[in-house]
Amino acid sequence: MNKKVLVTGGAGYIGSHVVRQLGEAGYDVVVYDNCSTGLPQAVLHGELIIGDLSDTVFLRQAFCKHKFSAVLHFAASLIVPESVARPLEYYTNNTRNTLNLLQCCKITGVNQIVFSSTAAVYGEPKENPVTELTPTQPINPYGRSKLMSEWMIQDYGTTSDLRYVILRYFNVAGAEPGGRLGQMSDNATHLIKVACDAALGNRPELKVFGTNFPTPDGTAIRDYIHIEDLATAHVDALRYLEQANQSETFNCGYGKGYSVQQVIERVKAISGADFPVIETSPRPGDPVSVVACGNKIRQLLDWQPKYNDLDTIIRTTLDWETKHKNLFNIRELKVKKLEKLAPI
Repeated sequence: MNKKVLVTGGAGYIGSHVVRQLGEAGYDVVVYDNCSTGLPQAVLHGELIIGDLSDTVFLRQAFCKHKFSAVLHFAASLIVPESVARPLEYYTNNTRNTLNLLQCCKITGVNQIVFSSTAAVYGEPKENPVTELTPTQPINPYGRSKLMSEWMIQDYGTTSDLRYVILRYFNVAGAEPGGRLGQMSDNATHLIKVACDAALGNRPELKVFGTNFPTPDGTAIRDYIHIEDLATAHVDALRYLEQANQSETFNCGYGKGYSVQQVIERVKAISGADFPVIETSPRPGDPVSVVACGNKIRQLLDWQPKYNDLDTIIRTTLDWETKHKNLFNIRELKVKKLEKLAPI
């Protein structure tokens, strides 16, 4: 079986962890990333092509040259408040670029795709935990852009031989325990990353966006999943498709919610550091509480998380944030650009 796979956005936080696991599992990996937020140094396996999904001619050439057996699609913009302020950029980068990718799949006969989606498609769910059958009612452009991408994949799948797995992530955090990979962006907005930065003195304070939500302590509740377990879910999903199974959608979460205040308390306890916490208004587009029901992925993919523990997520983040600034020259990369085809 051809095991050459394309990973879009593979130089980013989630994509780079998946690339590492794919390489270790014996896949021949090609990463396609414009490196606007991802870093070339995070690509530990395979070949990196620096390109944008909006460049359809360049993208098609990569497909034609490499003859991929499958695509794992991560490339996207993902900051909720930013999507509220700049919605058209999100529909361009997330939705339209997914269409470009699907068109290349169609032209070159690639019929397997694993898509990086989000719990934001559920919006403000009326009940928790949410299942894959919970109505999708996104409340921000980020969630809508991802749901529209899901619809395109599903619609194309009904009229072709494309088979897909859509993975709806909950809140991803943590770092690879070996210290090779973690969240490298200095502009990250995820709570655990930001709280660990504050504990290590890398930022002066931590802002809490909303303290009057209808929750036990007034702060929002989320389901946090360790990056390594999420990466494993993608490898499991790819193997599931390789076994000619039918298309499916899965939640990726542990089924346990923690409030913002609970997370802050654990970061302070584990780090042994106190830091200022500033209460401020809720951010636009943020739901009150979203927690996953992950039964389906465990049953159909035999997904077996190894890091299902908030303290472990926090500890690996703290370890990474302490070390990572010395790890940017991880290896010399083979960065290969392709000659562009003439427009058709």
